[in-house]
Amino acid sequence: MKRIYKEAECKTGALDGKTIAIIGYGSQGHAHARNLQDSGHNVIVGLYEGSSSKAKVEAAGLKVLNTDEAAKAADVIMILLPDEKQAAVFNNDILPHLEEGNALAFAHGFNIHYGTITPPEFIDVFMIAPKGPGHTVRHEYTLGRGVPALFAIQQDYTGSAQDIAFAYAQGIGCARAGLLETTFREETETDLFGEQAVLCGGVSELMKAGYEILVEAGYDPENAYYECMHEMKLIVDMVYQGGLNLMRYSISNTAEYGDYCVGKRIITEDTKNAMREVLAEIQDGTFARNWVLENQSGQLNFKSRRRLEQQHDIEKVGAELRSLMSWTDDIEV
Repeated sequence: MKRIYKEAECKTGALDGKTIAIIGYGSQGHAHARNLQDSGHNVIVGLYEGSSSKAKVEAAGLKVLNTDEAAKAADVIMILLPDEKQAAVFNNDILPHLEEGNALAFAHGFNIHYGTITPPEFIDVFMIAPKGPGHTVRHEYTLGRGVPALFAIQQDYTGSAQDIAFAYAQGIGCARAGLLETTFREETETDLFGEQAVLCGGVSELMKAGYEILVEAGYDPENAYYECMHEMKLIVDMVYQGGLNLMRYSISNTAEYGDYCVGKRIITEDTKNAMREVLAEIQDGTFARNWVLENQSGQLNFKSRRRLEQQHDIEKVGAELRSLMSWTDDIEV
């Protein structure tokens, strides 16, 4: 087991007297900025001119500046923009204002690992990656708890990069739960693989395939939706809380027996070989190059695929059934 760094080790004071700029105010951005502010740090938020988030930032009592102004004023700059937007913002609005001894931070390693952002040698570069969405990072902080995080040091120009990273993790509450050390490479490649092969790509296609097979066999679409998509949350919640053991303890013996008998017939060695190919394309940069080119061409294929997926029958049936579930009313898409 890797060492887990706890809050007592993260109270370094390395952010005392420093100005922290949070670039972006989305899911992670709002949580980092508000948690750091509540922890007593001097926080500013950098947004592009005309950003719709400006009113939210001001309502939270935070100072908001244009991105270049925030970068110029800050000692520590955390970039919390979508991966595909980071390089242009860095080169145009941040790089010209970096000074010796500044620190540049990320919550995901994509742009550093694949070289779309090249920081100058005279700054520190670190990562604090909470293992939870921004609203959870914020909610847990307000309860006096925290979300675990990964940390990595890419450049340690000042000799204090880890102290700064630890102080940042303490400021957003993650040190309360614990920090695990990683590298930009390891975080990026495992994160992309998990998303593509399991959590998003794999699970999405598995649910759709199950739905399609039941409907093709003549079963009601509503029943197919309930069994292959709706109940996924019940299973995942149990796994989240106590691993596969809790899930198998909680389901019926019939379901557990089916798990053991059928799971490996679905996830075969061919499936695992395909997953290995996916990992290889992440490791050699193929996926990153394709994603960069997709953005350079205006995301035409990406947006087309998004439209097609939104029209899948499972989404139409699901929208009708979810309207019966009052607990989903406050979720916006």
